[in-house]
This record gives sequence, C-alpha cells and structure tokens, in this order.
Amino acid sequence: MKKNNVTMYEAVNEIARRRGFFWPSYEIYGGASGFMTYGPLGSLLKRKIEATFRDAFLKPLKMLEIESGIITPAKVFEASGHVKSFKEPMVECTKCRRKFRADHLLRDQANISDSETEKLTLKQVSKELKRHSIQCPECKGEFGHPQYFMTMFVTRIGPYSDSVGYGRPEAAQSIFVEFRRLFEVARERLPLGLVQIGHALRNEISPRQGPIRLREFTIADIEFFFDPQDAKCNLLKQVEDETLPLIPGTLKSQGLKEALEVKVSEALQEGYIATEWLAYFMVLAKRFLNSLGVPDEKQRFIEKLRWERAHYSAQGYDQEVLLDRLGWTEVSGHNYRTDFDLKQHMKWSKVDMQVFKEYDQPKSVDRVFIKPIRSTIGPAFKEDAKKVIDVITGADASRFMQEMKKKGYVLAENFRILPEHVQVSRKTVEEKGRKFVPHVVEPSFGIDRLVYIALETAYEKKKDRAILKFPREIAPIQVAVFPLVTKGDLGKKAQELQRKLSEEGLEVFYDESGSIGRRYARADEAGIPLCITVDKLTLADNTITVRDRNTWTQVRIKIPELVPNLNAYFDRKITFEDLGSISN
Repeated sequence: MKKNNVTMYEAVNEIARRRGFFWPSYEIYGGASGFMTYGPLGSLLKRKIEATFRDAFLKPLKMLEIESGIITPAKVFEASGHVKSFKEPMVECTKCRRKFRADHLLRDQANISDSETEKLTLKQVSKELKRHSIQCPECKGEFGHPQYFMTMFVTRIGPYSDSVGYGRPEAAQSIFVEFRRLFEVARERLPLGLVQIGHALRNEISPRQGPIRLREFTIADIEFFFDPQDAKCNLLKQVEDETLPLIPGTLKSQGLKEALEVKVSEALQEGYIATEWLAYFMVLAKRFLNSLGVPDEKQRFIEKLRWERAHYSAQGYDQEVLLDRLGWTEVSGHNYRTDFDLKQHMKWSKVDMQVFKEYDQPKSVDRVFIKPIRSTIGPAFKEDAKKVIDVITGADASRFMQEMKKKGYVLAENFRILPEHVQVSRKTVEEKGRKFVPHVVEPSFGIDRLVYIALETAYEKKKDRAILKFPREIAPIQVAVFPLVTKGDLGKKAQELQRKLSEEGLEVFYDESGSIGRRYARADEAGIPLCITVDKLTLADNTITVRDRNTWTQVRIKIPELVPNLNAYFDRKITFEDLGSISN
C-alpha cells in the first residue's frame, strides 16, 4: 500500500508512535538502534498477544512455563555450540566507518537470496560485493574486507575478569540446562512441553527494521520433549486433514517459489516434515497467526536447507508472513533439535540427562560392557590418563565397540583409544526398562515481530481515517466511554459507567476531550472495538449507544444488560448486532 507517497510500513510506524504503541528508545539522546520502548497501548497489545500464545499452545498441551535469567555463564553457550556458531559476516565502510551485515547488502542490492549467502565464505562474500559494485548505503564509500562478528552480547559476572557471561540469544538453553529438575517436577512424564517467554539479546550489526530486527527483544520458546522410539503424536487426528502452505527443502532446491497447499497427512507421508509433533505445532502456529488477524494466504512455511539451518537442527521450517514493504518475513522457527542440546550439556557438565522408561515386562538383553585397562592407559597417555579413563567409563559401550570394530580404534575427545586400552565383556542381563535422551521439537516465536504484524494486518483506511481493526481478543483496550457533553449529570454518569466496566475486568478508556467525532477517530486509531456514548436519552431511559469500530454501526442497549452482553461479545458468543437494537 502506498498513498500520498507513504508506505504501509511508514504509516504503521507513524500511528504506533503517535498513539503510544512503540517508538525508538532513548530518543532525547539521539536514540540507539535496535532498542524499542512500548507505550501504554503497545504494552497492552504485547501482553494480549502473549496471552493468546498461552491459550493456543500451553493450555491444550498442559505445558509448564518457567522464567530464568537473561545473563548466562559462558559454559552454557560453549556447550550448546552458540559461541562457535553465533556469528555473521560484517563489512565496514572505509569512508564513514559505518558497519553493515554483508549478507544483507548482497540480498538488498544484488538480489542474492539468504539461501545463497548462507553458503558463502568470507572470501566469496568479498568477491560478490566487488562483482556487484556494492557501496555503502550511507555515503557511497567502499567497503573493507569482510570479517565475522559475534552477535551475542558478552559481559563479566561479578568482579572477576575470567567469569564471562553472555546475554542469552534464545530462551531455550535455560530449559535444557534445567531439564532434570523440570522433568522431576512434571512427575517424570513424556511427552513434556516446557515454555519460556522472556527477553533475549542479539548484538545485531545493523538493525534498521524497527520491531522486526531488535537487539533486545521478547522471545517465546517451546521445547517439546518426547521418546524417539515412541514419537507418535497422539493429537495428530485433530490436524491431519488440515492444509499447510509449504515450500519443502527438496522442492525449494529445485527452484520452487510458491508454497504448495499440502495436507498434514500428505506432508508426513512424502517426508516433507520429519516428525508428527513438528507437523502438529506448525498447524497450531498457523492457527495462532489466524487469531492475530493474519489470513492463511499471507502465511507460508519454508524449509531451511542444510547449510541454512542452525547447528542444532536436523530439520527446520520458518513460518513467514507477507508484509507490505518487507515481503516474506520470518515470525517463528520450527526446528527438530533431536537430542543435540541435552547430549551437549551431558558431555560438558558430566550430569546425566537421560530418562528412564519402564517396560511392561522385564526383558533379558545381551549387553556389551567396557572397562578401562589402567595398566596400558597410563604409559600410553601419561598425564592425560585420567581423562581417557573418564571418556571410556562414560561412553556408550555398544556404540564404542561398533566404532572400534569398524575402524580399529575410537577417536574420543581427541584421544586415539586402541583395543588394548579396554576390557570387553558380554552378559545377559534382565532389564526393567531403558534409559534414553529425549528428542525435542521447538517452535520459537518473536513476540515483537508479532506486535508489528498485528498492527500492519489491522491497519486500514476508511474515508481517509486510519483504523486498527484488531481481532477483539487482542485489542489493547476493549471499550471506550464518552459523555456526549462533559458538564452536569452526563459526565458523572459516564464516569460511573467507566468505573463499573473496569471493576468487571474490562479494559476501559474514558475520553471527554474534543468533539464526539474526534473521540471516535482517536478510538479507531487505538483499535478500540466498541465505543459507548452517554447522552441525554441515557438520563431518560437508562440506555446508551454502542458504536462498532469496523462498521461504524450503532446499537442502543439498556445499561443493566451491558456487562453480560459485552462479556458474551468478547467471548465471541454473540455478534455486534446481538448487543442491542440498531440505532440511527
């Protein structure tokens, strides 16, 4: 949309600032890129979206929610692989010294897709920048050599220089680190959904897209744990006939641009989606976006190719929404993380993250056992002997011996372990159950992006007036109350009505400034679904006028009937026309 040379993006950001949804932080000091302040309406809208998220995901699956700190010891992200992998290619202008993400420059100025830039080395990035004659967007200067930039904020915990911490770039690792305790709290049941909604930090190189790309943002991470040998989704029947707009990796690599409408059952049968639980959550994600006002035709799920995926992901789909200026924009990621994270934390912390599942009947099982031979390990590894003994003691004996048989040695923790270093025995044992590391699927949502998407989706012009047509579930304010005139009994009656509605738990806004037309216009721009006007007839027959934001239609209703009817309306049990009798 572009009217009077104003894009939808500019119009949404303008109304967001003017009406108190959000604006750039620290403006009196010149601002700071990548940080945003939510105003009164924005804070309410954000909380409503988070509440809708909980209704869509947590309640149906009885998931457990946690809250943990933003600053995390370095060891956690060393174990998870983020310290090694969380980096982006950066270039600096030799003239104005501004820094930019090189892959974004190639995407925006050379039309090279993110999928292609993901594969490029720094040398290839430099070559592509020169080949396309890409210059600094600010001053047209030349760029220096690209280098990698770590996008995690680093800090010190306490006064000691060696106590390094990172601002968490995701909320997931807190869940993995606390898994053992949370599993006990959940009475050791699988499948188990654990959730965290909270702030995260990413030291973006050049954030320039408002709420879409921030340095401090709110993320909602779901980690859903299940037994890989019992990976069936018991809720699949509820969604198997629903269609998903998919661009699977196999077809994406062949040049597919438009999403296919694929039934969930077909997507699983064709191998487009690796696990039933991943498919189930993708359906919930589509419905969740519907509840924020985003129609099916503006959603798609596009699979990440192997080199695009995060280091922990065996399969990943991005849920994208079509925006006016920004095009297809990621709003959530859906990844099959297997047992990667728990195994990494087991390895680094030496704490067992396995769970035990009891068999219906005990089983007799042939097992391989390995034991370190200290007399041969000592002379061979000297000061590293204890480390080697620990490696052998903690190894999976069956896998260890499979590798030994195949290669003639086992390379573990950079130690070359030979047959003479281990004693092998086989026994038939009775097992009452089995131990395993659970697998995980992860839906992860950027809440700030959803705030912007809700605003853009709701934005509409009617007779040159801006209206935010939020779904009634997420409207920041539900009802506005206006006295037709402020003096005398009408003002008192309106204030009394506003207090009553607030006491009933409704979000209510009171406005007596300016003409009634101007007050209606302000309410429309704030996205308030219903406006109540107290007029002279109110004093005569105890009725008020209720105006619909979307249609500007009005109904007349008796005040004693107002609260139950409003509750029914916001619970979607009745329509606006059911509230009262149509008024001219």
